[in-house]
Amino acid sequence: MSLKPFPTIKFIKSYVTEGVGSGGDYHNVAGGHWLVDTPIANPMSRYEQYKHSRTSWGINVLGSLCVEIEASDGTTGFATGFGGPPAAWIIHSHLERFLIGADPRNLNLLWDQMFRATMFYGRKGLPIATISVIDLALWDLLGKIRGEPVYKMIGGATRDKLSFYCTGPEPVAAKEMGFFGAKVPLPYGPDDGHEGLKKNIEFLRRHRESVGPDYPLMVDCYMALTVPYTIQLATATLDLNINWWEEVLHPDDFDGFEKLKQALPQLKFTTGEHEYTRYGFRKLIEGRNIDILQPDVTWVGGLTELLKITAQAAAYDLPVVPHASGPYSYHYVVSQSNCPFQEYLANSPDGKSVHPVFGDLFLDEPIPTNGWINVSILDKPGFGLTLNPKARLVEASRLLNPAPAKSLTAPEVEKQTPTAS
Repeated sequence: MSLKPFPTIKFIKSYVTEGVGSGGDYHNVAGGHWLVDTPIANPMSRYEQYKHSRTSWGINVLGSLCVEIEASDGTTGFATGFGGPPAAWIIHSHLERFLIGADPRNLNLLWDQMFRATMFYGRKGLPIATISVIDLALWDLLGKIRGEPVYKMIGGATRDKLSFYCTGPEPVAAKEMGFFGAKVPLPYGPDDGHEGLKKNIEFLRRHRESVGPDYPLMVDCYMALTVPYTIQLATATLDLNINWWEEVLHPDDFDGFEKLKQALPQLKFTTGEHEYTRYGFRKLIEGRNIDILQPDVTWVGGLTELLKITAQAAAYDLPVVPHASGPYSYHYVVSQSNCPFQEYLANSPDGKSVHPVFGDLFLDEPIPTNGWINVSILDKPGFGLTLNPKARLVEASRLLNPAPAKSLTAPEVEKQTPTAS
C-alpha cells in the first residue's frame, strides 16, 4: 500500500502589525501600560534618561512578526512572534530558499538548514527569533493538514488542566483572579544605591503582606542585578519566603549563577527567557545551578528546538516553565511531564484583568479562567487560532521593496523613465 502524496510548501508570507496591542511583541503596547511605564529594573536602569519608561530605550522597537506558510493543497499555517521588518528581511532574503518546495514534515532538516545558514551572523537573538516564528507556523500548518492539535503531535496530554501563575504589578489581583501564584518585576537595581535596595525590600515586604505568608510570590529581575547585590537583597528578604528569583544576572554569567547557588543554596534561581537554542541551554542545564528553565518558544528556536531542550532538562529532572507565549506554550507544556505549569503575562494596561496575550490578532485565543484552562480547549487543528479578519497586518513586502525616493544609480541613469512597480 503506497502512501498518499503529502502537500509541500508553496510560498511564505510575512507581516508586521500596525499600531499597538496586537501580535507577538509583548512590549508593543500603548503608553501607560504597566509593562513599559512602571519602575522595572533592567540593563538600562543605570542611565537616568532611560529609567522612567522602557520604551524610551527601545524595548518595543522591533515590533511583531507574523508568518504565513501556504502548502500546495491550499492549507495555511500561521504564527506570530517578534522581529518586525528586520526579521521579515531575513526570511525573504535568506531563509525562504530552504522552505519553498520542501516537505513541511521535515522539521528537523529545515530547522538545521536555517540555523546553520545563519550561524555566521546568528546563533542567538534576532535570527533565532525569526527561525522560531517560521517553525511555529510550520507546526501550525502540519496540524491543520493532519487535522490534529499540535500537542497531540508531540506526545499528547499529560494532564487534563493547565494551571498558571500571573506576572503583573499586583499580586493581590493575581490571587483574586484565581492564579496559584504571582510574579512581580523588581523596581530598582544596583545603580540606585542603598536607597534603591531599601525600596526593593519595602516593595517585596508590602506585596508579601498583601497576599499572606503562603501564597507563592516570585520576583523578576530582568537581567538587572549583580552577584553581590542579589546576595544582599535575597538575604535581607529570606523571611519573605520568595518562591524564586528570576533572571537576576546577565544571561551569559554562568559562573555568577554558580556563585549564587553556593551562597544561597536554599533559594531557587531561574533563567532562560533570553537564552537561545540547545547550545545555550546546555551549560545552564549541566551546571545544575538553575532550578527552573524559562525559555520563550517564540524566541528560543521554536517548538522543534524547545523539544530538544526539554529532553536535555528531563535527564537532569529540571523543570521547564516557558516564558509567556500564549497558546504556543500551552500546547507544549501540556504535552511534557517536566513542565508543571505555565506563566500568564498580564496583558491588560493595569495588569488586573485577563486579556489575550496577542491582543486582537486572533478571534479565539484561549485565556485562563480562575487561573487555569481545560486542555480540551486546545482540541483544534494546529495551534487552534483563528486570525482576526480585522487584524492590523501589513504585508512585509511593502516595507522591504519600496519604490526609492531617489535613485541610487549614476546620474545619467537617473534620467531614464523608471519602471512602474
